[in-house]
Amino acid sequence: MSSSSKEAILAAARRTAQAHGYSGLNFRDLADEVGIKAASIYHHFPSKADLGAAVARRYWEDTSAALESMLAETSDPLRCLRQYPDIFRRSLENGNRICLCSFMSAEYDDLPEAVKKEVQAFADVNVAWLSRVLSAATVVSPEESDRRARAIFAAIAGAQLMARSRSDISRYDALIDSYRVAGLLPA
Repeated sequence: MSSSSKEAILAAARRTAQAHGYSGLNFRDLADEVGIKAASIYHHFPSKADLGAAVARRYWEDTSAALESMLAETSDPLRCLRQYPDIFRRSLENGNRICLCSFMSAEYDDLPEAVKKEVQAFADVNVAWLSRVLSAATVVSPEESDRRARAIFAAIAGAQLMARSRSDISRYDALIDSYRVAGLLPA
């Protein structure tokens, strides 16, 4: 099986997990979507846990790269903080999906250990980036940046959940605006 098949499987699994979580990953359904036999998926991913971990790992790696790219494009950390919610908004724009790792976090007790580790890594990557950028922007003191970063990450994930539950992206936008008015996010 080619690496393009593996990438197609990962892409299909990502879309499924963003809409239905880890429990929604089904090799037969993924194979139908990709146009291969279900048994072919096992060539790259011997188990559902292996597939789930690979999807979550790729998701946080892609997010980390997008965050670093955002920083590379501008030397203004405040601008980066203002753009940060847009990353999560894009999931909602794409079929009312949510952050894959937020969805999987809701299933945390039922996840295999390898998947849990990757889901935690997503949160860690986001919080570390936010903390670093908050400090660079002098929004908060370095001692306070980690706590504020966790609050921002949790608030944005929560806004995404509220918007998804109503299939209303304007709810997300209104919540992000309220976070700016309240001072959680820079205006």
